[in-house]
Amino acid sequence: MPLGALWELLAAPFAYEFMTKAVVGAAIVGAICGLLSCFVTLKGWSLLGDALSHAVVPGVVIAHLAGLPFILGAVVSGLLAVFSIGFVERNSMLKTDAAIGVVFTAFFAFGLFLISVFPSELRLNTILFGNLLGIAQEDLIQLLVVGGVCVLGILLKWCDLLLYSFDAQHARSIGLNTRLLYFLLLGMLSLTAVAALQAVGALLVVAMLITPGSTAYLLTDRFPRMMMIACLLGSATGALGAYVSYFLDGATGGLIVAFQTLVFLIVVVVAPKHGLIANARRPEGDGSSRAALLDGEAAR
Repeated sequence: MPLGALWELLAAPFAYEFMTKAVVGAAIVGAICGLLSCFVTLKGWSLLGDALSHAVVPGVVIAHLAGLPFILGAVVSGLLAVFSIGFVERNSMLKTDAAIGVVFTAFFAFGLFLISVFPSELRLNTILFGNLLGIAQEDLIQLLVVGGVCVLGILLKWCDLLLYSFDAQHARSIGLNTRLLYFLLLGMLSLTAVAALQAVGALLVVAMLITPGSTAYLLTDRFPRMMMIACLLGSATGALGAYVSYFLDGATGGLIVAFQTLVFLIVVVVAPKHGLIANARRPEGDGSSRAALLDGEAAR
């Protein structure tokens, strides 16, 4: 194939405005999710991230029916779910994972019920699987605002969030308001979850909130570098998934998550210090210094 024809073929998606918006939107969503996935990974909040991604659904539906911004409904719904999880855990014999499972499935089911009872242009498929190819200009602006709010929140509370993520008990012992930090992270996660709904839907949001951070965690022992890697990885795989979906005529959200998973699997094998190959070559009894490095990072 001549070079000119190949270039024309590769540039074909950008001849359509909706594809350009989809690629840009996916890159923004991937970057935001990658940034917050580092905190989700370090805090061990994978199940909580899954719960939030589903718990925001009724809030989104109610906000849509009331003519309010989706983000407002998502944040309120996410915080209600967190309070409910805490209430169930404190007033029953259930452990945290069971309380999370009960609450987030109840919220998700309530959201699906609302969609069925009050049918509108907000379709079930859009909530579950996203509609990145239908993203509008105002949606891109909303994504930029959400990203700006999250970055600002992290910058303003960088040191506190870093220490809280590594050792919440130590953060509390030196006088940090860990409750405020807890709800700050939850609020940012709720904002990001509703932003990512547009891209991959409620069923796959959790993958974008976990996989980039988990991948970066295997590649570095420095938290700032981990955040940079996760952010770049999320953005690149998001844009690539949206771009390739044009040629494969496949689900955009599914391709994005598939690319992120593929990168994760490769890193699991070839990561220079914590991959399978490196572990196999390491002399027996040579313990990893990762915990010490991470503790030192938090102390600084």
